[in-house]
Amino acid sequence: MPAKTGKEYIERLKKAKNNVYVHGEKVEDVTEHPAFKGVVKSMARLYDLQYEKPEKMLYTSPSSGEKVGMTFLQPKTIEDLIRRREAIQEWALTSGGMMGRSPDYLNSEVMAMGISNGLFAEADQMFADNAANYYEFARENDISLTHTLIHPQVNRAKAQYEQKDANVALHLVEKNADGIIVDGIRLLATQGGITDEILVFPSTVKKAGELDDPYSLAFAIPNNTPGLKYISRESFDYGKNEWDHPLSSRFEEGDAIVSFENVFVPWERVFVCGNSSICNRTFRETNAVVHMSHQVVSKNVVKTEFLLGTALSIMDAIGIDQFQHVKDKGTEIMLTLEAMKSHLYKAEHNAKLDKYGTMTPDYSALDAARNWYPRIYPKLVEIIRVLGASGLMGIPTQADFENDEIGHLIHRGLQGKNIEGYERVQLFRLAWDMTMSAFGSRQMHYEYYFFGDPVRMGMTYFDNYEKDMYKERIASFLKNTSVPKPKATEV
Repeated sequence: MPAKTGKEYIERLKKAKNNVYVHGEKVEDVTEHPAFKGVVKSMARLYDLQYEKPEKMLYTSPSSGEKVGMTFLQPKTIEDLIRRREAIQEWALTSGGMMGRSPDYLNSEVMAMGISNGLFAEADQMFADNAANYYEFARENDISLTHTLIHPQVNRAKAQYEQKDANVALHLVEKNADGIIVDGIRLLATQGGITDEILVFPSTVKKAGELDDPYSLAFAIPNNTPGLKYISRESFDYGKNEWDHPLSSRFEEGDAIVSFENVFVPWERVFVCGNSSICNRTFRETNAVVHMSHQVVSKNVVKTEFLLGTALSIMDAIGIDQFQHVKDKGTEIMLTLEAMKSHLYKAEHNAKLDKYGTMTPDYSALDAARNWYPRIYPKLVEIIRVLGASGLMGIPTQADFENDEIGHLIHRGLQGKNIEGYERVQLFRLAWDMTMSAFGSRQMHYEYYFFGDPVRMGMTYFDNYEKDMYKERIASFLKNTSVPKPKATEV
Protein backbone atom coordinates (compact mmCIF):
# COMPACT_ATOMS: atom_id res chain seq x y z
CA MET A 1 0.00 0.00 0.00
CA PRO A 2 1.22 3.58 -0.58
CA ALA A 3 2.30 6.13 2.01
CA LYS A 4 -0.51 6.91 4.41
CA THR A 5 -2.42 10.15 4.84
CA GLY A 6 -3.15 11.98 8.06
CA LYS A 7 -6.65 10.58 8.05
CA GLU A 8 -5.33 7.04 7.76
CA TYR A 9 -2.86 7.67 10.60
CA ILE A 10 -5.71 8.74 12.89
CA GLU A 11 -7.97 5.88 11.79
CA ARG A 12 -5.25 3.35 12.61
CA LEU A 13 -4.86 4.77 16.13
CA LYS A 14 -8.61 4.66 16.72
CA LYS A 15 -8.78 1.07 15.54
CA ALA A 16 -5.71 -0.09 17.46
CA LYS A 17 -6.93 1.05 20.90
CA ASN A 18 -3.41 0.98 22.33
CA ASN A 19 -3.12 0.46 26.08
CA VAL A 20 -2.22 3.97 27.17
CA TYR A 21 -2.51 5.50 30.64
CA VAL A 22 -2.08 9.15 31.61
CA HIS A 23 -2.99 11.14 34.73
CA GLY A 24 -4.06 7.89 36.42
CA GLU A 25 -6.64 6.90 33.84
CA LYS A 26 -6.92 4.51 30.91
CA VAL A 27 -7.20 6.41 27.62
CA GLU A 28 -10.03 5.18 25.44
CA ASP A 29 -9.12 7.16 22.31
CA VAL A 30 -5.74 8.90 22.09
CA THR A 31 -6.87 10.88 19.06
CA GLU A 32 -9.48 12.70 21.18
CA HIS A 33 -7.87 12.75 24.63
CA PRO A 34 -6.71 16.25 25.70
CA ALA A 35 -3.19 15.00 26.47
CA PHE A 36 -2.66 13.63 22.96
CA LYS A 37 -5.03 15.16 20.43
CA GLY A 38 -2.77 18.14 19.73
CA VAL A 39 0.27 16.10 18.78
CA VAL A 40 -1.86 13.54 16.95
CA LYS A 41 -3.14 16.38 14.78
CA SER A 42 0.45 17.52 14.16
CA MET A 43 1.54 14.01 13.26
CA ALA A 44 -1.37 13.73 10.85
CA ARG A 45 -0.17 16.98 9.27
CA LEU A 46 3.20 15.35 8.54
CA TYR A 47 1.56 12.50 6.67
CA ASP A 48 -0.70 14.85 4.71
CA LEU A 49 2.37 16.85 3.71
CA GLN A 50 3.66 13.78 1.88
CA TYR A 51 0.82 14.20 -0.61
CA GLU A 52 0.94 17.99 -0.72
CA LYS A 53 4.60 17.84 -1.77
CA PRO A 54 4.96 14.38 -3.33
CA GLU A 55 7.96 15.35 -5.45
CA LYS A 56 9.89 16.02 -2.24
CA MET A 57 8.26 13.64 0.24
CA LEU A 58 7.60 10.45 -1.76
CA TYR A 59 9.51 8.03 -3.99
CA THR A 60 8.68 4.86 -5.88
CA SER A 61 9.07 1.67 -3.86
CA PRO A 62 11.60 -0.74 -5.40
CA SER A 63 9.39 -3.71 -4.50
CA SER A 64 5.77 -2.63 -4.94
CA GLY A 65 6.01 0.30 -7.32
CA GLU A 66 3.83 2.31 -4.92
CA LYS A 67 4.70 5.80 -3.71
CA VAL A 68 6.25 5.49 -0.26
CA GLY A 69 7.74 7.92 2.26
CA MET A 70 11.06 9.51 1.24
CA THR A 71 12.41 9.17 4.77
CA PHE A 72 12.51 5.37 4.28
CA LEU A 73 14.78 5.77 1.25
CA GLN A 74 17.99 3.74 1.06
CA PRO A 75 20.32 6.41 -0.37
CA LYS A 76 22.67 5.09 -3.04
CA THR A 77 24.13 8.41 -4.13
CA ILE A 78 24.96 11.71 -2.45
CA GLU A 79 22.00 13.17 -4.34
CA ASP A 80 19.76 10.54 -2.69
CA LEU A 81 21.15 11.50 0.70
CA ILE A 82 20.33 15.14 0.07
CA ARG A 83 16.84 14.26 -1.18
CA ARG A 84 16.14 12.38 2.03
CA ARG A 85 17.53 15.23 4.12
CA GLU A 86 15.32 17.74 2.33
CA ALA A 87 12.27 15.61 3.19
CA ILE A 88 13.43 15.42 6.81
CA GLN A 89 13.76 19.20 6.98
CA GLU A 90 10.41 19.74 5.27
CA TRP A 91 8.81 17.84 8.13
CA ALA A 92 10.92 19.68 10.73
CA LEU A 93 9.77 23.05 9.39
CA THR A 94 6.19 22.30 10.47
CA SER A 95 7.24 22.32 14.14
CA GLY A 96 10.35 24.47 14.06
CA GLY A 97 12.29 21.29 14.87
CA MET A 98 10.40 20.89 18.16
CA MET A 99 9.27 17.32 17.42
CA GLY A 100 12.31 15.24 18.28
CA ARG A 101 10.70 11.92 17.45
CA SER A 102 8.91 12.67 14.20
CA PRO A 103 8.60 9.45 12.14
CA ASP A 104 11.74 10.06 10.06
CA TYR A 105 14.00 9.40 13.06
CA LEU A 106 13.10 5.73 13.34
CA ASN A 107 12.43 5.36 9.61
CA SER A 108 16.17 6.03 9.19
CA GLU A 109 17.02 3.38 11.79
CA VAL A 110 14.74 0.74 10.31
CA MET A 111 16.19 1.38 6.85
CA ALA A 112 19.79 1.06 8.02
CA MET A 113 19.24 -2.13 10.03
CA GLY A 114 17.06 -3.64 7.34
CA ILE A 115 19.67 -3.17 4.63
CA SER A 116 22.84 -3.73 6.73
CA ASN A 117 21.48 -6.84 8.42
CA GLY A 118 24.49 -9.14 8.21
CA LEU A 119 25.40 -8.60 11.86
CA PHE A 120 22.17 -10.23 13.01
CA ALA A 121 23.04 -13.39 11.05
CA GLU A 122 25.91 -14.07 13.47
CA ALA A 123 23.29 -15.62 15.74
CA ASP A 124 20.97 -16.98 13.05
CA GLN A 125 20.22 -16.07 9.44
CA MET A 126 16.56 -15.83 10.49
CA PHE A 127 17.30 -12.64 12.44
CA ALA A 128 18.95 -10.98 9.43
CA ASP A 129 15.98 -11.95 7.26
CA ASN A 130 13.63 -10.58 9.91
CA ALA A 131 15.37 -7.19 9.84
CA ALA A 132 15.20 -7.04 6.04
CA ASN A 133 11.54 -8.06 6.00
CA TYR A 134 10.63 -5.57 8.71
CA TYR A 135 12.18 -2.70 6.77
CA GLU A 136 10.07 -3.58 3.76
CA PHE A 137 6.96 -4.00 5.92
CA ALA A 138 7.47 -0.64 7.64
CA ARG A 139 8.17 1.15 4.36
CA GLU A 140 5.30 -0.38 2.42
CA ASN A 141 2.79 0.25 5.22
CA ASP A 142 4.22 3.59 6.41
CA ILE A 143 4.49 2.26 9.96
CA SER A 144 4.94 4.91 12.64
CA LEU A 145 7.22 3.86 15.47
CA THR A 146 8.11 4.68 19.03
CA HIS A 147 11.14 3.02 20.60
CA THR A 148 12.64 2.21 23.96
CA LEU A 149 16.31 1.83 24.88
CA ILE A 150 16.72 2.43 28.59
CA HIS A 151 16.49 0.19 31.65
CA PRO A 152 14.85 1.62 34.81
CA GLN A 153 17.10 3.83 36.95
CA VAL A 154 17.26 1.50 39.95
CA ASN A 155 20.96 1.37 40.78
CA ARG A 156 23.19 2.72 38.05
CA ALA A 157 26.30 1.53 39.91
CA LYS A 158 25.39 -2.06 39.09
CA ALA A 159 24.71 -4.06 35.93
CA GLN A 160 21.20 -5.37 35.36
CA TYR A 161 21.97 -8.89 36.53
CA GLU A 162 23.39 -7.46 39.79
CA GLN A 163 20.27 -5.50 40.72
CA LYS A 164 18.39 -6.37 43.89
CA ASP A 165 15.32 -7.01 41.72
CA ALA A 166 17.00 -8.34 38.58
CA ASN A 167 13.65 -8.95 36.90
CA VAL A 168 12.40 -5.35 36.98
CA ALA A 169 14.14 -4.55 33.68
CA LEU A 170 12.81 -5.99 30.43
CA HIS A 171 14.23 -9.50 30.07
CA LEU A 172 13.81 -12.78 28.28
CA VAL A 173 11.49 -15.17 30.12
CA GLU A 174 11.06 -18.00 27.66
CA LYS A 175 11.76 -19.22 24.14
CA ASN A 176 9.32 -21.55 22.41
CA ALA A 177 8.60 -22.80 18.91
CA ASP A 178 6.56 -19.74 17.99
CA GLY A 179 8.57 -16.93 19.57
CA ILE A 180 9.73 -15.47 22.86
CA ILE A 181 8.09 -14.25 26.06
CA VAL A 182 9.46 -11.04 27.59
CA ASP A 183 8.64 -9.27 30.84
CA GLY A 184 9.70 -6.12 32.66
CA ILE A 185 9.95 -2.35 32.38
CA ARG A 186 11.65 -0.09 29.86
CA LEU A 187 12.04 3.69 29.56
CA LEU A 188 11.50 6.18 27.86
CA ALA A 189 9.19 5.86 24.85
CA THR A 190 8.58 9.25 23.29
CA GLN A 191 5.28 9.26 21.37
CA GLY A 192 4.46 6.00 23.14
CA GLY A 193 0.91 4.96 22.34
CA ILE A 194 0.35 7.40 19.43
CA THR A 195 2.24 5.28 16.93
CA ASP A 196 1.60 1.95 15.25
CA GLU A 197 4.42 -0.08 16.76
CA ILE A 198 7.34 -0.08 19.19
CA LEU A 199 10.95 -0.88 18.33
CA VAL A 200 12.86 -2.33 21.28
CA PHE A 201 16.64 -2.06 21.37
CA PRO A 202 19.17 -1.85 24.21
CA SER A 203 21.10 1.31 24.87
CA THR A 204 24.71 0.97 23.76
CA VAL A 205 25.97 3.99 25.70
CA LYS A 206 26.84 1.51 28.44
CA LYS A 207 28.04 -1.78 26.98
CA ALA A 208 26.53 -5.03 28.20
CA GLY A 209 28.45 -8.21 29.06
CA GLU A 210 27.53 -11.87 28.70
CA LEU A 211 25.75 -11.89 32.06
CA ASP A 212 23.44 -9.24 30.59
CA ASP A 213 22.38 -11.56 27.75
CA PRO A 214 18.83 -12.02 29.15
CA TYR A 215 18.36 -8.24 28.80
CA SER A 216 19.93 -8.07 25.32
CA LEU A 217 16.89 -8.04 23.08
CA ALA A 218 15.74 -6.39 19.90
CA PHE A 219 12.29 -6.74 18.38
CA ALA A 220 9.30 -4.82 17.02
CA ILE A 221 5.65 -5.39 17.89
CA PRO A 222 2.32 -3.56 17.47
CA ASN A 223 1.45 -1.16 20.25
CA ASN A 224 -1.80 -2.98 20.99
CA THR A 225 -0.04 -6.28 21.70
CA PRO A 226 -1.60 -7.97 24.79
CA GLY A 227 0.37 -7.24 27.95
CA LEU A 228 2.01 -4.09 26.55
CA LYS A 229 1.15 -0.88 28.43
CA TYR A 230 2.26 2.73 28.07
CA ILE A 231 2.25 4.78 31.27
CA SER A 232 2.65 8.36 30.12
CA ARG A 233 4.08 11.15 32.20
CA GLU A 234 2.02 14.24 32.97
CA SER A 235 1.10 16.00 29.76
CA PHE A 236 2.58 19.44 29.14
CA ASP A 237 -0.30 20.23 26.83
CA TYR A 238 -2.60 21.94 29.30
CA GLY A 239 -5.50 22.25 26.89
CA LYS A 240 -4.79 25.91 26.11
CA ASN A 241 -5.35 27.43 22.70
CA GLU A 242 -2.59 27.67 20.09
CA TRP A 243 -2.19 31.44 20.59
CA ASP A 244 -1.42 31.09 24.30
CA HIS A 245 0.65 27.90 23.98
CA PRO A 246 1.81 27.85 20.34
CA LEU A 247 4.22 24.93 20.77
CA SER A 248 2.97 22.79 23.65
CA SER A 249 -0.59 22.73 22.30
CA ARG A 250 0.64 21.13 19.06
CA PHE A 251 3.97 19.40 19.56
CA GLU A 252 3.91 17.90 23.06
CA GLU A 253 5.04 14.39 22.13
CA GLY A 254 4.89 12.89 25.59
CA ASP A 255 7.22 10.31 27.12
CA ALA A 256 6.13 6.99 28.56
CA ILE A 257 7.24 4.15 30.79
CA VAL A 258 6.70 0.89 28.89
CA SER A 259 5.48 -2.18 30.76
CA PHE A 260 5.77 -5.65 29.24
CA GLU A 261 3.73 -8.20 31.18
CA ASN A 262 4.69 -11.59 29.76
CA VAL A 263 4.40 -10.25 26.24
CA PHE A 264 4.62 -12.72 23.36
CA VAL A 265 6.85 -11.73 20.41
CA PRO A 266 6.68 -13.99 17.33
CA TRP A 267 10.04 -15.11 15.93
CA GLU A 268 9.55 -13.17 12.70
CA ARG A 269 9.59 -9.93 14.74
CA VAL A 270 12.81 -10.73 16.66
CA PHE A 271 16.18 -9.31 15.55
CA VAL A 272 18.38 -10.08 18.57
CA CYS A 273 17.67 -12.64 21.28
CA GLY A 274 19.93 -12.88 24.30
CA ASN A 275 23.16 -11.77 22.63
CA SER A 276 24.91 -8.84 24.28
CA SER A 277 27.76 -8.82 21.77
CA ILE A 278 25.43 -8.22 18.83
CA CYS A 279 23.42 -5.66 20.78
CA ASN A 280 26.56 -3.71 21.67
CA ARG A 281 27.54 -3.48 18.00
CA THR A 282 24.14 -3.04 16.36
CA PHE A 283 23.89 0.72 15.96
CA ARG A 284 27.46 1.19 14.77
CA GLU A 285 27.99 -1.87 12.57
CA THR A 286 24.68 -1.42 10.74
CA ASN A 287 25.40 2.33 10.39
CA ALA A 288 22.01 2.97 12.01
CA VAL A 289 23.59 5.53 14.35
CA VAL A 290 25.03 7.34 11.32
CA HIS A 291 21.71 7.67 9.51
CA MET A 292 19.86 8.52 12.73
CA SER A 293 22.46 11.20 13.48
CA HIS A 294 22.01 12.56 9.96
CA GLN A 295 18.29 12.94 10.67
CA VAL A 296 18.96 14.57 14.04
CA VAL A 297 21.51 17.08 12.74
CA SER A 298 19.19 17.93 9.83
CA LYS A 299 16.37 18.55 12.31
CA ASN A 300 18.61 20.59 14.60
CA VAL A 301 19.62 22.90 11.77
CA VAL A 302 15.93 23.75 11.36
CA LYS A 303 15.54 24.06 15.14
CA THR A 304 18.45 26.50 15.34
CA GLU A 305 16.99 28.54 12.48
CA PHE A 306 13.73 28.70 14.44
CA LEU A 307 15.55 29.90 17.56
CA LEU A 308 17.46 32.49 15.54
CA GLY A 309 14.26 33.77 13.93
CA THR A 310 12.67 34.11 17.36
CA ALA A 311 15.69 35.96 18.76
CA LEU A 312 15.85 38.37 15.82
CA SER A 313 12.11 39.00 16.03
CA ILE A 314 12.40 39.85 19.74
CA MET A 315 15.30 42.23 19.06
CA ASP A 316 13.33 44.00 16.38
CA ALA A 317 10.07 44.06 18.36
CA ILE A 318 11.48 45.98 21.32
CA GLY A 319 14.29 47.89 19.62
CA ILE A 320 17.32 46.27 21.23
CA ASP A 321 19.16 45.18 18.10
CA GLN A 322 21.58 48.13 18.18
CA PHE A 323 23.11 47.18 21.54
CA GLN A 324 26.51 45.50 21.52
CA HIS A 325 25.72 42.68 23.94
CA VAL A 326 22.49 41.91 22.07
CA LYS A 327 24.30 41.62 18.74
CA ASP A 328 26.85 39.37 20.41
CA LYS A 329 24.09 37.04 21.59
CA GLY A 330 22.58 36.97 18.12
CA THR A 331 26.01 36.21 16.72
CA GLU A 332 26.32 33.20 19.01
CA ILE A 333 23.15 31.66 17.58
CA MET A 334 24.29 32.48 14.05
CA LEU A 335 27.67 30.83 14.63
CA THR A 336 25.93 27.75 16.00
CA LEU A 337 23.69 27.58 12.95
CA GLU A 338 26.54 27.91 10.49
CA ALA A 339 28.62 25.34 12.37
CA MET A 340 25.73 22.85 12.27
CA LYS A 341 25.24 23.49 8.55
CA SER A 342 28.95 22.90 7.98
CA HIS A 343 28.86 19.61 9.85
CA LEU A 344 25.88 18.55 7.74
CA TYR A 345 27.53 19.64 4.48
CA LYS A 346 30.71 17.74 5.30
CA ALA A 347 28.74 14.66 6.33
CA GLU A 348 26.84 14.58 3.04
CA HIS A 349 29.60 15.54 0.63
CA ASN A 350 32.15 13.18 2.20
CA ALA A 351 29.64 10.32 2.19
CA LYS A 352 30.80 6.91 1.00
CA LEU A 353 29.09 3.71 -0.12
CA ASP A 354 29.17 1.06 2.59
CA LYS A 355 29.52 -2.66 1.83
CA TYR A 356 25.75 -2.97 1.51
CA GLY A 357 25.54 -0.29 -1.20
CA THR A 358 24.11 2.43 1.04
CA MET A 359 25.50 5.95 0.68
CA THR A 360 26.55 6.62 4.26
CA PRO A 361 27.34 10.11 5.59
CA ASP A 362 30.73 10.96 7.07
CA TYR A 363 30.20 9.95 10.68
CA SER A 364 33.04 12.08 12.06
CA ALA A 365 31.14 15.25 11.15
CA LEU A 366 27.84 13.97 12.53
CA ASP A 367 29.41 12.59 15.68
CA ALA A 368 30.98 15.98 16.41
CA ALA A 369 27.64 17.71 15.85
CA ARG A 370 25.64 15.28 17.98
CA ASN A 371 28.14 15.66 20.82
CA TRP A 372 28.28 19.43 20.57
CA TYR A 373 24.62 20.39 20.18
CA PRO A 374 23.47 19.09 23.61
CA ARG A 375 26.18 21.26 25.16
CA ILE A 376 25.25 24.42 23.26
CA TYR A 377 21.44 24.15 23.15
CA PRO A 378 20.92 25.24 26.80
CA LYS A 379 22.97 28.35 25.98
CA LEU A 380 20.74 29.14 22.98
CA VAL A 381 17.66 28.82 25.17
CA GLU A 382 19.25 31.13 27.73
CA ILE A 383 19.88 33.74 25.03
CA ILE A 384 16.18 33.81 24.11
CA ARG A 385 15.27 34.10 27.78
CA VAL A 386 17.75 36.92 28.43
CA LEU A 387 16.64 38.86 25.35
CA GLY A 388 12.98 38.59 26.36
CA ALA A 389 13.81 39.66 29.94
CA SER A 390 10.77 40.83 31.94
CA GLY A 391 8.69 40.68 28.77
CA LEU A 392 8.55 36.91 29.21
CA MET A 393 6.94 37.35 32.62
CA GLY A 394 4.19 39.86 31.88
CA ILE A 395 2.49 38.07 29.01
CA PRO A 396 -1.33 38.25 28.95
CA THR A 397 -3.47 35.61 27.29
CA GLN A 398 -5.64 35.90 24.23
CA ALA A 399 -8.66 36.06 26.54
CA ASP A 400 -7.24 39.22 28.10
CA PHE A 401 -7.11 40.92 24.70
CA GLU A 402 -10.68 39.84 23.99
CA ASN A 403 -11.95 41.42 27.22
CA ASP A 404 -13.66 44.75 26.39
CA GLU A 405 -12.52 46.42 29.61
CA ILE A 406 -8.81 45.60 29.52
CA GLY A 407 -8.08 44.46 25.97
CA HIS A 408 -7.40 47.95 24.60
CA LEU A 409 -5.23 48.78 27.62
CA ILE A 410 -2.78 45.93 27.14
CA HIS A 411 -2.88 46.29 23.35
CA ARG A 412 -1.60 49.82 23.77
CA GLY A 413 0.60 49.25 26.82
CA LEU A 414 2.46 46.27 25.37
CA GLN A 415 3.16 47.61 21.92
CA GLY A 416 6.71 47.37 20.56
CA LYS A 417 8.94 49.47 18.33
CA ASN A 418 7.23 48.48 15.10
CA ILE A 419 4.62 46.05 16.33
CA GLU A 420 1.20 46.23 17.96
CA GLY A 421 0.60 44.91 21.48
CA TYR A 422 -1.38 41.85 20.36
CA GLU A 423 1.32 40.75 17.91
CA ARG A 424 4.14 41.48 20.34
CA VAL A 425 2.58 39.38 23.10
CA GLN A 426 1.98 36.57 20.62
CA LEU A 427 5.69 36.60 19.77
CA PHE A 428 6.67 36.62 23.43
CA ARG A 429 4.31 33.76 24.20
CA LEU A 430 6.13 31.75 21.54
CA ALA A 431 9.49 32.60 23.13
CA TRP A 432 8.10 31.69 26.57
CA ASP A 433 6.74 28.35 25.35
CA MET A 434 10.10 27.67 23.72
CA THR A 435 12.17 28.35 26.83
CA MET A 436 10.27 28.73 30.12
CA SER A 437 7.10 26.66 30.00
CA ALA A 438 7.05 23.01 31.04
CA PHE A 439 7.27 22.20 27.33
CA GLY A 440 10.28 24.47 26.86
CA SER A 441 12.07 23.05 29.90
CA ARG A 442 11.47 19.55 28.62
CA GLN A 443 12.90 20.56 25.22
CA MET A 444 16.13 21.68 26.86
CA HIS A 445 16.39 18.53 28.99
CA TYR A 446 15.48 16.38 25.99
CA GLU A 447 18.17 17.87 23.75
CA TYR A 448 20.76 17.56 26.51
CA TYR A 449 20.14 13.81 26.86
CA PHE A 450 19.07 13.13 23.26
CA PHE A 451 21.68 10.43 22.58
CA GLY A 452 22.47 9.68 26.22
CA ASP A 453 24.54 11.20 29.00
CA PRO A 454 26.67 13.89 27.29
CA VAL A 455 29.60 13.25 29.65
CA ARG A 456 29.63 9.53 28.87
CA MET A 457 29.19 10.30 25.17
CA GLY A 458 32.08 12.74 25.40
CA MET A 459 34.28 10.08 27.00
CA THR A 460 33.46 7.71 24.14
CA TYR A 461 34.14 10.45 21.61
CA PHE A 462 37.50 11.19 23.24
CA ASP A 463 38.48 7.51 23.39
CA ASN A 464 37.61 6.93 19.71
CA TYR A 465 39.16 10.13 18.37
CA GLU A 466 42.34 9.76 16.30
CA LYS A 467 44.95 11.23 18.64
CA ASP A 468 48.29 9.71 17.64
CA MET A 469 48.80 11.86 14.56
CA TYR A 470 48.59 15.04 16.64
CA LYS A 471 50.91 13.75 19.33
CA GLU A 472 53.38 12.61 16.67
CA ARG A 473 53.32 16.06 15.10
CA ILE A 474 54.33 17.63 18.42
CA ALA A 475 57.02 15.01 19.00
CA SER A 476 58.40 15.68 15.52
CA PHE A 477 58.33 19.44 16.06
CA LEU A 478 60.22 19.16 19.33
CA LYS A 479 62.70 16.68 17.88
CA ASN A 480 63.59 19.08 15.08
CA THR A 481 64.31 22.08 17.29
CA SER A 482 67.81 23.56 17.02
CA VAL A 483 68.47 23.43 20.76
CA PRO A 484 71.05 20.71 21.49
CA LYS A 485 70.06 17.93 23.84
CA PRO A 486 71.94 18.21 27.14
CA LYS A 487 74.41 15.53 28.10
CA ALA A 488 73.38 13.08 30.77
CA THR A 489 74.61 14.06 34.19
CA GLU A 490 77.02 11.58 35.71
CA VAL A 491 76.24 10.34 39.17
